[in-house]
Amino acid sequence: MTERRASALHQSDDAIVIGPSQMAWDGQALTLSFDETTCPIPSRLKGTVRLHPHALTGDSYELAARGSHMWRPIAPRASVEVTLDHPACTWRGEGYFDTNCGLEPLEDGFDVWDWSRVHRAQDSLIFYDVTRRRNAQRAAGEAPDEAGLALRIDKSGQVERMGAPPHHRLPTTGWRLPRTTRGEPDAPPQVLKTLEDAPFYARSLLEGRYGGEPAAIMHESLSLKRFRLPLVQAVLPFRMPRTLW
Repeated sequence: MTERRASALHQSDDAIVIGPSQMAWDGQALTLSFDETTCPIPSRLKGTVRLHPHALTGDSYELAARGSHMWRPIAPRASVEVTLDHPACTWRGEGYFDTNCGLEPLEDGFDVWDWSRVHRAQDSLIFYDVTRRRNAQRAAGEAPDEAGLALRIDKSGQVERMGAPPHHRLPTTGWRLPRTTRGEPDAPPQVLKTLEDAPFYARSLLEGRYGGEPAAIMHESLSLKRFRLPLVQAVLPFRMPRTLW
């Protein structure tokens, strides 16, 4: 939550420490302990988040050719416990944990993406649609600019590819950010609440039906076209603090 120098980073096989905050895996749960300062209005943010995966997956997926960007849905379903000391707050709920890694910054490889995780009674569905950057270097025979993943993951963590349902356009956000998702042809998902609305990013709670079953949907849209804009880059330090230590 704070950009720091490389000297603030310490890593091991089961933990990563960045300044006063750390994330550690004990074989059963992932624990995030943090002690940070909020921005742009300074206040203390201190607490612990514990994520207990219901199951773990082992596969990673290419978002760009030649493995330059990879994504792994580590825990498609999890129980989460949040305990904050500052401000005083606690809650429990359903969660999810994934990771992206790559050989270049995301904004060098992509223009936009839309991602959604569908929470059903017996399984989870994940849809990931990306539009690669138009002027990114391409080798002969590489994949087209637009690509997507559609996965079904059962309670044991077994993953299978599935046919993706059709696209549906969602209402734009307060920042006029376009966003789309996938759903059944005759049952377009509906936005219940936009949880985060930024110039280049939105996270929203949706509801829809898949296979005739009602489902809760966590959705995100990311515009790396907007992220690259000089004005957005100039205001980022006001949203995420930067320190010299």
